[in-house]
Amino acid sequence: MTTTLNLPGGPVTLKAGPVPEATGNWTRTAYAACHVVADPLAEGDPWIDVNVDWDRTLAFREHLWSLGLGVAEAMDTAQRGMGLDWPTSLELIQRSTALARDKGGLIASGAGTDHLAPGPDVTVDDVIAAYEEQCEAVEAAGSPVILMASRALAKAAKGPDDYARVYSRILSNLSQPAILHWLGEMFDPALEGYWGTTDHMAAMETALEVIADNATKVDGIKISLLSAEKEIAMRRRLPQGVKMYTGDDFNYPDLIEGDDSGYSHALLGIFDPLAGAAARAMSQLAAGDTTGYHETFAPTVPLARHIFQTPTRFYKTGVVFMAYLTGHQDHFTMVGGQESARSTRHLADIVRLANDAGLFTDPERAAARARPVFQARGVAA
Repeated sequence: MTTTLNLPGGPVTLKAGPVPEATGNWTRTAYAACHVVADPLAEGDPWIDVNVDWDRTLAFREHLWSLGLGVAEAMDTAQRGMGLDWPTSLELIQRSTALARDKGGLIASGAGTDHLAPGPDVTVDDVIAAYEEQCEAVEAAGSPVILMASRALAKAAKGPDDYARVYSRILSNLSQPAILHWLGEMFDPALEGYWGTTDHMAAMETALEVIADNATKVDGIKISLLSAEKEIAMRRRLPQGVKMYTGDDFNYPDLIEGDDSGYSHALLGIFDPLAGAAARAMSQLAAGDTTGYHETFAPTVPLARHIFQTPTRFYKTGVVFMAYLTGHQDHFTMVGGQESARSTRHLADIVRLANDAGLFTDPERAAARARPVFQARGVAA
């Protein structure tokens, strides 16, 4: 079977990359925010009904744990707010947390307010009640909370004081420390102006005040602003013991390595398709092999920047396409029909860049899976 694909932009011959493995005790905590596998044969309307292939979805989480990665469950990578509703998210959290207990895997799960539709009649107290409902359900399932940004709060809040009131109330009632998630408007336009201002540096002041006032209830904060400078600035001001989890899918190698004043842990959507490379790099970093660490990560950065290019919120399409090509699901179908969210040329460049990064351990399988996708889009691959 040939591994050469005739793709837009020119032919590409797929090569075999290294088989993923993890060794040693890592010096950084690394979560992969992971996708869900849709059930393409389920009855219903794919743009409306949520149908999950639970076996393949949970098997992918076992794959991540086997490599040493933690699972950040029911986050935006799982299409939370873009096809995955709260009832299905809760079932996902319950199933994954039970499996994590059985397998000894690290897990934290998203709690938000996505069952509360933003609107002019929604009050800050309504947002608090919605957060409390989800946080209680996540902790009842046995998972630590990742406190997700709220579209309803972004609309209802009158200023920074409302954010401080909401977060202090929610954090005070949690049984164990949470990870906060500051998701930028490039990932979700409805979150523009989060923390009460469109100025990220001013917003950072509010977030830092919230963390300082509730430090014993905060494990860390994940910021997804795609700005290494802003992440480093915030990282240097966190209280002792509060972690920075990078959500920067553009600059993760340098941010995780860190500098003389500290480093970031990881909670990244790009670690879903890069799981094998991420495990190898984290093991190299733990062993003090910074040269190998950068040699492993460097060729993955162009792929990451491509998958997360604007409109950034459609990055999930590239993540699932990679899961299909690498054998973690048998189809390229997504919850909410999101497989259509990226162009044919975009998908072709994913194949090319993933090949450059050595992510195809079975190039024949990847080529055989890619062909029908491109043929359905009018390319004789």
